[in-house]
Amino acid sequence: MRAIRLLMLCLFAALLPACASGAPWVELAGHRYQVEIADNDEARARGLMFRDTLAEGHGMLFVHESEAPQAYWMKNTRIALDILYFDDERRLVSQQRDVPPCSGGNRCPSYPSQAPARYVLELNAGEARRIGLRDGEVLTLSPSIHVP
Repeated sequence: MRAIRLLMLCLFAALLPACASGAPWVELAGHRYQVEIADNDEARARGLMFRDTLAEGHGMLFVHESEAPQAYWMKNTRIALDILYFDDERRLVSQQRDVPPCSGGNRCPSYPSQAPARYVLELNAGEARRIGLRDGEVLTLSPSIHVP
């Protein structure tokens, strides 16, 4: 019995740094993704530009000051992405799936939301299809993501 308690204590101690690190994550349709946060103009403009890969289970969450029509483009983006738009209540209101990379600079097309959005989540292309994502799904934010 004492050995089991010691083992449990060791496991808890090993997991504590990961829990305490506050690494941001989101949950969507029962799946968790580690995310980078783009919550200012500079970070939103840079997004995932010039990256050759996006690790499985990772994404980027763009947070806007208020809900409004959004349109994203793939300028200098080398990774095909799913672009997912969420409203103030973090409900999925629009999806742009399998958006191809674009090296055309300012000639890259934009991919608009079909409704006003405040949050935009970019994941690897095909992820929305893989998890069977449907409009209306709710995005859950980790406690480490602070939204004004």
